[in-house]
Amino acid sequence: MKKNFILLLLLATLFSQAFGQDKVSQPKRPNILWIVANDISPDLACYGNKLVSTPNLDKLASEGALYKNMITVGAVCSPSRSGLITGMYSVSINCQNQFPKNKTTLPTGIVPVTDYFKKAGYYVTNTGGTKMTGPYYTGYNFVHDGKEMYDGFDWRGKGKDQPFFAQVHLTYSHRPFKSDSSKPIDPDKVVVPPYYPNHPVSRKDWALYLETIQLLDEQVGEILERLEKDGLAENTVVFFFGDHGQPHVRGKQFLYEGGINTPLIIRWPGNIKAGIKSDRLISNIDLSATSLHIAGIKIPAYIQGTDFLDKNSKERPYAFAARDRCDETLDKIRAVRTKDFKYIRNFFPERPYTQFNAYKKYDYPVLTLMQVLNKKGVLNADQAKFMAATRPAEELYDLKKDPFEMHNLVNDKAYQTRLKELRGQMDHWLATADKGTYPEDAEEVSYAQELMKAKFKTEMEKKGLDPGISDEAYLDYWEKRLVK
Repeated sequence: MKKNFILLLLLATLFSQAFGQDKVSQPKRPNILWIVANDISPDLACYGNKLVSTPNLDKLASEGALYKNMITVGAVCSPSRSGLITGMYSVSINCQNQFPKNKTTLPTGIVPVTDYFKKAGYYVTNTGGTKMTGPYYTGYNFVHDGKEMYDGFDWRGKGKDQPFFAQVHLTYSHRPFKSDSSKPIDPDKVVVPPYYPNHPVSRKDWALYLETIQLLDEQVGEILERLEKDGLAENTVVFFFGDHGQPHVRGKQFLYEGGINTPLIIRWPGNIKAGIKSDRLISNIDLSATSLHIAGIKIPAYIQGTDFLDKNSKERPYAFAARDRCDETLDKIRAVRTKDFKYIRNFFPERPYTQFNAYKKYDYPVLTLMQVLNKKGVLNADQAKFMAATRPAEELYDLKKDPFEMHNLVNDKAYQTRLKELRGQMDHWLATADKGTYPEDAEEVSYAQELMKAKFKTEMEKKGLDPGISDEAYLDYWEKRLVK
């Protein structure tokens, strides 16, 4: 009897040890952290900008991979974010217009990717700012409830050994810009893009943009330090990226590189070799598919994004982007980009690029500067193109030779083969992916126009200005405010 007891005890011990070893050998599912910045292009030191100081993002890039060709599906926040969180082009889910009064309902079967993470046992969070105390930062154009989409604001609310999928959204570098008194940037050292006039107002405005990015970098440092203190850094895949491009006149709201090319940095210890710099073409809808695959979650067949970290995945040859109503300004632009070329289709060529937009008028000093200089006839030919009364129906740019997209090649005989290719890709995408409702409901347009009319009046009066102020007097205001 005693021998049988000892034998059973020995077997139980061996079984317990074996079970314990199996349990320990099972790899932990990685945590996934999205750090999402507002309104930012690849204007970081690690991307080659020598004026800006971004030590935290530079370090993150040195520990992971830096991607040069991340393209957002929209050039303004809510369409781009709607695509990001669903893995779908915003035009495929009728989310292409900015901040509609009546949000759309997602097509049957399509849900935010947060649903899949929650069902897989992940603790799913979303917060605005570094304190992790909320509120939820969404801005999606479809009907949603943050309390249903997310478990909380802070990854520290997760259960023991439970993985998390966290989104931390940072307001910078959205306007109004903030000065960085600890590391001021000399405006006289700023070289503005050639499509802007080299003027004290332009240089100071750009310097403030870069200083705001420096403040953003400090916030990223806070988040990463918190991750380290919690002992979670080694098992967390960190994504840093922007919702769309820089808040400048020819950037945000337009499909040039300044509007849709954002930084993307990914650190995944033990899985991504440190210090990689990639020119792979990526769409921001690929981030959802990639994150799902990292978590071991099957990517739904309907998702239009692809997993670009899978070694067996094919590189996407084309990235598509769309711009529709932004605030009260009606427009429709589509673009297709390869690594080296971009094709843009303007559906309203009879309208100027610079249709009135209250937000850009009250917050972008360079817009008023260019309007005044254009009246005086002192802008150069390339700068004046953007201020013209009309625009071409099509635009084609060789991004390697012309990274600032200044020289339209549509009528260049040497590029007709490329033009035909990208026209064809655009036609196919419009026919298969662009499912938005056109034209937008008149009630929505009227609502946006009245809202922004009131907003413009309020913002101008905050400045102590009459909303009917002349461009010349308004430029004088900006010069006194920015140029010392």
